[in-house]
Amino acid sequence: MLPLAALASNDTAKIHTAKINPLSPVTAAPRVHFLRLHPGDLLLESLERWAQEHSIDAASIVSAVGSLKRATLRFAGQARGVRLEGPLEVVSLSGTLSKDSHHLHASVSDSKGVTRGGHLTGENRVYTTLELVIGVYPEAKFLREKDPDTGYLEWVVMPRKGNP
Repeated sequence: MLPLAALASNDTAKIHTAKINPLSPVTAAPRVHFLRLHPGDLLLESLERWAQEHSIDAASIVSAVGSLKRATLRFAGQARGVRLEGPLEVVSLSGTLSKDSHHLHASVSDSKGVTRGGHLTGENRVYTTLELVIGVYPEAKFLREKDPDTGYLEWVVMPRKGNP
């Protein structure tokens, strides 16, 4: 997270700084976890289960490499997702997750190299493997709260209780 002083010179950033609950500078280095999903595993369900089993309050995807048999992406401004049949190469996967929620975006390419990306939703089944590097932030807690401006559950970052 950028210090608020760094945001002060950017007028567009000022609009939203009041809605972010700023953390004290994070002094603990993120813990890094390595996960490998296997053929047939469901990506979202696997990440949700992992976050719940490990009581993860704040994490982000650092790296993802692998393939999907099927992907479901919701494109910008659309109410429903589109199912893409594979095999599909995972070109990128990024986002935040916790034991309570996730917000992930992915880009996948087909056998001709045509790439599509969007909000990851629905069924996303691993084809051969999916290797994930995940950073966990022990001093933070990621929440989702309804934002009156957007009407959506938006990201809120809070200090994790029990941390200095």
